[in-house]
Amino acid sequence: MKKPSEAAEAVVHADRKAAAAVLPFEESLPVRLLDHVADLGDQPPMRILCGSVIAVGLVGGDRRLAATGLRMLAAHTLATLVKDAVKHRVDRTRPRSMRGPEDHRPSPGRREAKEETSFPSGHSAGAAAVARAFARAYPEHALPAYAAASVLALAQIPRCAHYPTDVGAGLAIGVAAEKVVDLAEGLAEGVWRASDD
Repeated sequence: MKKPSEAAEAVVHADRKAAAAVLPFEESLPVRLLDHVADLGDQPPMRILCGSVIAVGLVGGDRRLAATGLRMLAAHTLATLVKDAVKHRVDRTRPRSMRGPEDHRPSPGRREAKEETSFPSGHSAGAAAVARAFARAYPEHALPAYAAASVLALAQIPRCAHYPTDVGAGLAIGVAAEKVVDLAEGLAEGVWRASDD
C-alpha cells in the first residue's frame, strides 16, 4: 500500500500527464468550440440560469420551480464563496500556462492572477451545485442535469484551464455546498413549523 505522500505524488504526476496530453490540442477547432460550451459554466451564465428559473416560476405561478431557482442560486453562491476561499490559499499554475517542471504542483500561497489560481475549478463547483439543487427538486430530470454539469466540468481539462484534480475538487465543493443549503433549508423549515405549533 502506498504512503499518503506517495499517493499524492502519483496524483500530481497524473495531473501533469493529463495536461501534457491535451496541451497540443488546445488551439484545435474542437477545443475552441468546446470553449464556448464550457463558458456556460462561468458565474454570470450560471446566475442567469438560476434567475431565469426563479422568474419562470414566479411568472408561471409555479412555487416549486421558483423555490428551486432560489435553492440553485443559494447553492451556487455558497459554492463560489468556498471556491474563492480555497483559490486564495492555494497557488497552482493553469495547464495552459505551465513553464517549469513544478508549475503543476499546488502549494500554499496567495497569488491572485487568474493563471496562478487553477485549484479548484469554479466552473465545476458552480455547475455541480446548480445541477444537484435542481435534481433534488426534480429527480425525474436528474440525469440531464448531471450530464450538463459533467460536460461543463470535464470540458475544463481539454481546454487546458484545469487539471483533473481541480475539476474533482470543484465538483466536491459544489455537491457539498448544495448539501449545506439543503440542510439549512430543512432546519429553517423545521423551525418554522415548530413556531406554528
